[in-house]
Amino acid sequence: MRLFSSIFWLLALLVTVSSAWDKDDYEIFDLVTAVEASEGKGTTFYSWLDVPSTASATEIVKAYRKLSVKLHPDKNPNTKGAHERFAKLGVVASILRNKESRERYDFFYKNGVPKWRGTGYYYSRFRPGLGTVSTFLIILTSILQYVIQGINYKNDHKRVQHIIQQARLAAWGPKLTPTAGQRKVKVNIGVLHGEDGFSEGSKFIDAIVDADNVYFLDVASGQMHVIDGSIAVKPTVVNTWFIKLVRSAFRKVVPKRSQDLKAPATEVQDNELTDASDSSNKNEGGKSQKQQPAVKAEKKRRKAAKK
Repeated sequence: MRLFSSIFWLLALLVTVSSAWDKDDYEIFDLVTAVEASEGKGTTFYSWLDVPSTASATEIVKAYRKLSVKLHPDKNPNTKGAHERFAKLGVVASILRNKESRERYDFFYKNGVPKWRGTGYYYSRFRPGLGTVSTFLIILTSILQYVIQGINYKNDHKRVQHIIQQARLAAWGPKLTPTAGQRKVKVNIGVLHGEDGFSEGSKFIDAIVDADNVYFLDVASGQMHVIDGSIAVKPTVVNTWFIKLVRSAFRKVVPKRSQDLKAPATEVQDNELTDASDSSNKNEGGKSQKQQPAVKAEKKRRKAAKK
């Protein structure tokens, strides 16, 4: 609510500022636009008169007279727009000679003059690129998620403490006097409302109260799990969505690279083993072929001896 309230008041302030311009301001805006159109973009009242912004009223009058003689329509009869140009010069000099109107112009001279946007004069808005917008949205959503994590942590921690309190109350009674040994109780884990301990819902769990510790009893496995504040997950930047996305992508890329590096080494080892087995088979085959003629010669000798 505070965020929306701040945005509302900021918009209200901007509307107030924009509506604070009066007809004198609009006259200055129109005149600045007209001077830039005729004398060139970026031309100011001071640069047109060729005086510094700190010039005195006397210096401004002197500069105006000098320039008015040069731009007078009688001296420029064939120049298109000479009358309009001379008239603008007179209005510029009039604004700078007047203390109040000069202060108005100096404000816009230092801070910039708003531009006409079809429905009124507005300052040029910053138009961020895609990268800037994406970065802003990532940071904003991550901050909001972190804030929500903090809120959930507080609620979960409060809920755990409520369950512990209810278990001890059921085991030890209203006075919360500890008893020896373990006590098995049923605890309502309905939704907690306010500080009065009121809860709604009919979901119960089996709990074991043993001295200062309270355990959750898993009926299926018979195991006991301690119930304390560590059950509530604390907010961390690592658990925001963008960091988790980057870590997940990194984990997917790193194993593939390690496997790609190990694969060539495995292939080399397999090739070496294959070559070694082939060479051993060839050697054994060569030895057997060499042994066959010797066996045949021995048989012939035995036959000749019998004869």
